[in-house]
Amino acid sequence: MAQRNRLSIILALLAILFVWQVTATLAGIAALPGPGAVASAFVQGLSRDLATHLAISSYRVVLSILLSVALAAPIGLALGQGKRLDRFIAPIIYLTYPVPKIVLLPIILIFLGIGEVSKVFIISIILFFQVLVVVRDASNGVRPELIHSVRSLGAGKVHLFRYVYLPACLPAILTSLRVSTGTAIAVLFFAESFATNSGLGYYIIVEGWGRMAYADMYAGVVAMSLLGLAIYYALDLTEKKLCAWIQAGQ
Repeated sequence: MAQRNRLSIILALLAILFVWQVTATLAGIAALPGPGAVASAFVQGLSRDLATHLAISSYRVVLSILLSVALAAPIGLALGQGKRLDRFIAPIIYLTYPVPKIVLLPIILIFLGIGEVSKVFIISIILFFQVLVVVRDASNGVRPELIHSVRSLGAGKVHLFRYVYLPACLPAILTSLRVSTGTAIAVLFFAESFATNSGLGYYIIVEGWGRMAYADMYAGVVAMSLLGLAIYYALDLTEKKLCAWIQAGQ
């Protein structure tokens, strides 16, 4: 099955490259270089400053993921098991969750500046709400008889967290992060596209599009796409390792 999936991915990649090359050849314009020219610009960029921008963007998005999980998971568990607390907090979540957090970026830049803190904060707050809601729902969905049976064996709060709540919520956490990967990368690009001098967003907009170096621009797009793919794959692999019982039950 895994080999078949890898073959499908390779065939899909080849199809994309083929369509890209045909489109670039038919268009015949500098704004749409072929995959060969972009690959050359990508390799050359890595030997210059593209690797640095990629590392900076990777640091920002990975740190945002870790912070959002560290903050949202405990709060979600508390809300899922504390009915009274959830009744008090739920209206606040209901009002703030649908708000597109990216519109808060100008306000965040005013108060936190244009440095690393503001970029990490805007990504973290978007992921925070995604993780918070799914963990709360997953924790609330744990069957009471399961909790009672574990308590009857003498389990305390630590054991309940380790053997009941964490296994119940971990798949939801990883799924929410996988679903939010594209959003996180999009917000990262937007945050790095102005008021900064580092990151892939800066590389694409300033170093590529701003100088009409279109091959470099597409190389930056490829780098950001690979970053999102790497994060998605890492989360998928983590789920397979830490939630093996799900795979066994399928």
